[in-house]
Amino acid sequence: METNEIARKAIKGDDEAFLQIMQLYKDTLYRTAYAFLKNEHDALEAMQEVTFRAYQKIHTLKEPTYMKTWLVRIMMNYCQDQLKKKKRDSPSEILETIGYKEDTTYLEMNEAIASLSTADQQLIFLKYFQNTKIKEIAKLERIPEGTVKSRLHKALKSLRNFLSEKGDAGHV
Repeated sequence: METNEIARKAIKGDDEAFLQIMQLYKDTLYRTAYAFLKNEHDALEAMQEVTFRAYQKIHTLKEPTYMKTWLVRIMMNYCQDQLKKKKRDSPSEILETIGYKEDTTYLEMNEAIASLSTADQQLIFLKYFQNTKIKEIAKLERIPEGTVKSRLHKALKSLRNFLSEKGDAGHV
């Protein structure tokens, strides 16, 4: 059965279809949670909470095509809430979660990402670490695609400037 058809059934209240959808996107949701929360226990807890929240609100999703986007948005919102509660840094250490550890380059890149606004960090995370398409980012962020592109361009320029000040501009 096609993903959109399963999503349609889930939206209409089919519990089995909902479980199929969650199974289909569990890896993406877990990676998102882990990238933000930086540990397995918190990521698994986030998975449980987001599954519960999605189950409660699935009837509000109007377009089955955006099921994945909708679920990722719920996960990101949950993780941001948790980070605020625990007063942790936002996803500035995302490079560590994908195994990028080239000594000073890693540290400088980490510092450069941390220098961005939370909104820009989120865009960088979605585009370059989750490989999310511009159209999906626009939907998630509820902003026009052109705005996503210009904010990404400015964020990358800020990263380049930050790293060039550190003498390491060639890595962005």
